[in-house]
Amino acid sequence: MATANNKARCLVCNKEKNTYSCKGCSNEFCFPHLTEHRQRIETQLEEIINDYDQFQQAIVQQKRNPHNSSLIQQINQWETNSIEKIRQTAEECRETAMELTQKSISEVEKKFSNLSKKLKKIREENEFNEIDLHNFQLKLTQITKELRQPSNISIQQDSQEFINKISVISSFEEIQIKKNKYQQFGITVAGGNGDGQGLNQLYYPYGIFIDNEKSIYIADYSNHRIVKWKLNSKTGQIIAGENGMGNQNNHLTATTDVIFDKENNSFIISDMGNRRVIRCFDQNQTNQQTIVSNIICWGLTIDKNGFIYVSDWGNHEVRRWKQGDKQGELVAGGNGQGNDLNQLNYPTNIFIDEEYSLYISDYKNHRVMKWEKDAEEGTIVAGGNGQGNSLKQLSHPRGLIIDHLYQIYVADCRNNRVVRWCEGNEEGEIVVGGNGKGSQSDQLNQPTGLSFDNEENLYVVDKNNYRIQKYEKI
Repeated sequence: MATANNKARCLVCNKEKNTYSCKGCSNEFCFPHLTEHRQRIETQLEEIINDYDQFQQAIVQQKRNPHNSSLIQQINQWETNSIEKIRQTAEECRETAMELTQKSISEVEKKFSNLSKKLKKIREENEFNEIDLHNFQLKLTQITKELRQPSNISIQQDSQEFINKISVISSFEEIQIKKNKYQQFGITVAGGNGDGQGLNQLYYPYGIFIDNEKSIYIADYSNHRIVKWKLNSKTGQIIAGENGMGNQNNHLTATTDVIFDKENNSFIISDMGNRRVIRCFDQNQTNQQTIVSNIICWGLTIDKNGFIYVSDWGNHEVRRWKQGDKQGELVAGGNGQGNDLNQLNYPTNIFIDEEYSLYISDYKNHRVMKWEKDAEEGTIVAGGNGQGNSLKQLSHPRGLIIDHLYQIYVADCRNNRVVRWCEGNEEGEIVVGGNGKGSQSDQLNQPTGLSFDNEENLYVVDKNNYRIQKYEKI
């Protein structure tokens, strides 16, 4: 409330008049301007009262309509957005599932076609037994199950979320996870003491195989012998070729490969320098027989029927020999030296799988060829892009094995590495080595042979380091 004051200057008109002091703002006003000041204050009061009335109405409205609150509106928006995301995710999953289902059907159709061809073939040749029939029935059951419920496609839900997220996952993309991985530093398990004839030495080793006791059998090329190194042994034991280089039954010359024939309990040896393949029934040096003559054999393999496959380095071909055969059956190459799909160029190591598909290191074509049973030509499954050290190339491939996923391991000799290829891929991947030529534990110097033991550890014949390296599976 204003109080009278002696003459002073009014805050508004700045004239010296009888003025009145406002207790609210402590300013001096003449009477006319004091009246204006009071009206202004009253107007502000009315505005505040109006704001309060409006807020009161807002409270009443909120009580009457709680669904209109900002929180509920945010929840509604979240719901709308979530539904749209669910719809989009469901549509994407449907499209992915249909694409993968078609891919799975194509894979099953391919397997069925191959199986049908093989069934038709054995029927035409009238060469089958109960084991073959059982295998055919088992495979048909497997692909039937695969057609009805593909094992490599599934729905994955994330149950940790309030709204479960779903996605389609496929083993087509996950197969990399299943690949074996190996320690990059090898352990020397045979040789490694320089070149020489001692029982703790090797001299340009080539072929190799591992038995169930993890004993290592080595074709010791320049020592003209086959040696056996037992697990954790510091020295080897000569099991063939103890009498040195020569062409008699108790001699060997330039051995390149050795395999074991379980059915006949005998070793099969590539006695390349004597142009023959021999069978050694036991460690008695005199108990040997020649099974293939007049052949420059480099690599050997044996199928589940006991048939022996021999790579003929000189004739650029591979032949299969049944017991008692006088002339092997041509199964790959045989069309002269060349790089066409029906030709080979100095074949070295070979491997036969359970389906009788033959894999061949085509040495001077710098590629690995796969010849299916009774095929007239092969397909390139590794390399084939000229000599080189890129992941698309090989340089003089030698040792060759296939793992449980039908992945192809190749001793990439002149690139001083072991590479792995999946059939159909444009390039391989380095498994071990690839760190330059050398004798360190993570290096190789012209690897020539490969083998797995029964725990899938990888063994590599490190030829120019005169040693066998073991790379443990991780």
